[in-house]
Amino acid sequence: MSEQRERYLEALGISVWRLRTASATTVQPAAEPAPVSAAASIAAGPLEVVAARLVTDVSASPATMGWDELAATVRVCTQCALHATRTQTVFGVGRRNADLLVIGEAPGADEDRQGEPFVGRAGQLLNSMLRAIGLPRSEVYIANILKCRPPGNRDPQPDEAKTCTPYLARQIALVNPRAILAVGRIAAQWLLQTDSPIGRLRGRVVPYGEAGTPLVITYHPAYLLRSPLAKATAWTDLCLVKDLLGKPQ
Repeated sequence: MSEQRERYLEALGISVWRLRTASATTVQPAAEPAPVSAAASIAAGPLEVVAARLVTDVSASPATMGWDELAATVRVCTQCALHATRTQTVFGVGRRNADLLVIGEAPGADEDRQGEPFVGRAGQLLNSMLRAIGLPRSEVYIANILKCRPPGNRDPQPDEAKTCTPYLARQIALVNPRAILAVGRIAAQWLLQTDSPIGRLRGRVVPYGEAGTPLVITYHPAYLLRSPLAKATAWTDLCLVKDLLGKPQ
């Protein structure tokens, strides 16, 4: 049993039993993950395809986990270097069967301390944005691309985002939202696997994933704090979400 798997089980409170001698056990080679077919690549959304390719430990695949096991797995994750500098992981928060899933890029200093996404000034603005379309924070689910804070709040690196992708893909599947709101350039580009600027991505509804979940992209609240004139533009994005969810005007 791998050290990583043992950490998963310990986090779930499951005792790990070991044989006294290793000679009585024949170690079988780990199964190769099934390749993603071209047809599956077309049917699945970009993030789903990336997630499928990145799962290397089939026995501990996030794609098969429920909420509690997934949260415990994230809590003890050491698959990238960010685990060495974090205070704690930031899994996600909110209603687990929410109509709206909000996805940001990564935890900041406040989130790293409290273990909850969007709790600083940007989080307060996000709460106001959600309330403006009739959704209190408690009625949505909020997560990030990364589950650990990058040092100095730098942008996530591709290998870090890849490591966390199976976790986020499973969260999306478990919530099964009616709509997704991606806030910020990094979240939008990673979800869609594109390098297009956010100005070209926002302002419209994009079918996302195999289910074709409506995805709306808007500016990150931290950007809106620095550029308040952009709030009017962000409001038009929020109106798209409101219309998708059938919220009253």
